[in-house]
Amino acid sequence: MNAMNLQSTRGRPFPLGAAITTDGINFAVTSHHATAAFLVLFQKGAAEPFADLPFPQEWRIGDVFSMQIIGLDPQEIEYGFRMDGNGRYFDPTRLLLDPYAKQIGGQAIWGEKGAYRAQILTDRFDWEEDCPPDIPQNELIIYEMHVRGFTRHPSADVTHPGTFDGLRQKIPYLKELGVNCVELMPIHAFDEMANRFVDPETAVPLKNYWGYSQINFFAPKASYAASGETGGQVNELKALIKALHGEGIELILDVVYNHTAEEGVDTPSLSFRGLDNETYYLLKPDGAYYNFSGCGNSINGNHPIVRDFIIQSLRYWVTEYHVDGFRFDLASALTRDQDGQPLDNPPLIEAIARDPILSQCKLIAEAWDAVGLYQVGHFPHYGRFLEWNGRYRDDMRRFLRGEAGQITAVSHRLLGSPDLYAKRSPLASINFITSHDGFSLHDLFSYDEKHNWANGENNQDGGNNNLSWNCGVEGETDKPEILLLRRRFMQNSIALLMLSQGIPMLTMGDEMGHSKQGNNNSYCHDNALNWLNWDNLERNGDLFFFVQQAIAFRRAHPSLRQTAFLPQRQQKNDPLPPQRAEISWHGVKKWSPDWDEHSRTIAFMLSDLDSGDYIYVAMNMHWQEHLFELPALPSAGYAWHQFVDTGNAPAIVTAGEERPLKQAEIMVNGRSLLILVGKKVSGTC
Repeated sequence: MNAMNLQSTRGRPFPLGAAITTDGINFAVTSHHATAAFLVLFQKGAAEPFADLPFPQEWRIGDVFSMQIIGLDPQEIEYGFRMDGNGRYFDPTRLLLDPYAKQIGGQAIWGEKGAYRAQILTDRFDWEEDCPPDIPQNELIIYEMHVRGFTRHPSADVTHPGTFDGLRQKIPYLKELGVNCVELMPIHAFDEMANRFVDPETAVPLKNYWGYSQINFFAPKASYAASGETGGQVNELKALIKALHGEGIELILDVVYNHTAEEGVDTPSLSFRGLDNETYYLLKPDGAYYNFSGCGNSINGNHPIVRDFIIQSLRYWVTEYHVDGFRFDLASALTRDQDGQPLDNPPLIEAIARDPILSQCKLIAEAWDAVGLYQVGHFPHYGRFLEWNGRYRDDMRRFLRGEAGQITAVSHRLLGSPDLYAKRSPLASINFITSHDGFSLHDLFSYDEKHNWANGENNQDGGNNNLSWNCGVEGETDKPEILLLRRRFMQNSIALLMLSQGIPMLTMGDEMGHSKQGNNNSYCHDNALNWLNWDNLERNGDLFFFVQQAIAFRRAHPSLRQTAFLPQRQQKNDPLPPQRAEISWHGVKKWSPDWDEHSRTIAFMLSDLDSGDYIYVAMNMHWQEHLFELPALPSAGYAWHQFVDTGNAPAIVTAGEERPLKQAEIMVNGRSLLILVGKKVSGTC
């Protein structure tokens, strides 16, 4: 292609980025502080540009440089911008990526470094009759997962390991497990090669494997697609989402709008910094970056230009990719003003919550940032944002490992945290015991300390307060009694998660006992620490069955999925609530819960007289067994049937096939729990 054959005309200032028009391609880029802008055009894959064109100043409108180019084939070119201006990071020799690029070339093969360049998307994907499943929030069961890690291990047995297509092939597994919503760790374009640390044993550079460091917020990561080398990542991701929807599974994207991959002053400008550093980032008076993300910079999300950019990005994923919601990484960082102070009414968060295109999306906030702003229970939600409930995780971990003084806190968490969300509902709480951050469920009960030496940071990275317990042996062991206890703890954790009001979230691999060998910050490892080993399904089939049936039980019992906080009956003869669904608390003596500081036992009964849904749960996190009296069922003709007893084998039965009990009291072994369901006895009316 020859630059001499190109014709340029006055462009349109919107939309920003590149847009195909009837006459050619319109290019528009905005910068308040730039004095000049240049459009650089490449033949796809070429090392050198074939054109480097200044945006005429007379065509500039406000802060927007634009022009239209005639004679370009959008499928054959790549482009970037150069900017000059009055500011610290303007460098007219530096090629910059268009923030609005919908497709990016240059790094389509995982682990191979390339030059990022914007491409022009010519999308013709056929969605057919795809519709979002629109699953009610109280029905959600979320499965947090990593695209590459889910199928990269050879045992995954998929055609294209570690890709969107590989994940699509595993949809039957997700259905078998019983989840109905997947939450994908970042799939926006990121550079997995951007890590300055090396493996201390091999000196091999480590990866930015998790991807929480975006270079763009519109384009999917090309190397997550089997067809990435041919530019098929957009269609491949859409095919995945369409297939998930076809099976009644929603998709939530984990989005990282709190910082970018440009990190600190010692990293190269890729896009935002070179375009308009003072607009896109929070800066201290001396020009240094505020770092509320822990990753070197913080996006200036409440600046009108940046706010509009983020809103456009979210709208794009909803309209063009049919995604069902977003989980906002370190969302509290987005509540800060230009001076870094938290805002009571942050414009960005309100704009997201009020946006008409996003009105049906699930919105989930990680309600803290990296420097101590902790907003769990009081994130500015506008009636829309749900929260990762870090208090749930911590209180449940303390209770599970047998700490005293946890009974009151645990009762709140089981109810959906009314102490945190009293003016909202249990559905504000995303309940989880593990996530990608921290120990896996297996490791939570196998390690007292983190073992992050392989991260190359001298074991200084990752949290130290894991609230874990190794059950007496640090790490792997072949002692049967230790292995039995660890399995019991994992079963207890899953059971509590599925019994809690609110929205449960599982972490990829916990259902089959995945271990990261005690690494609680495995962000940098593209290996078996993060790759799901599907052989664990056979080795830990009993654990998978437990998780599967616990999910099935939750889905079968509406009393576990309340949309409002349950009234609490204190005494047997208290009047029934108007809605006739309630919870009552018990201890080893029925109707007598022990709220004492030293107590490690609690029981509750859920009763819904209208639906005939009755559940009794006895939790004994003491190391000694305790005999629990069973409360009588409120309806005549019903009897208790046993679903779970983690203190005995088998720990669980198939949901719906619970075994009848005849006794009025039952022994619950140490560090175990019991789940009973009230069922109508055959032959009664």
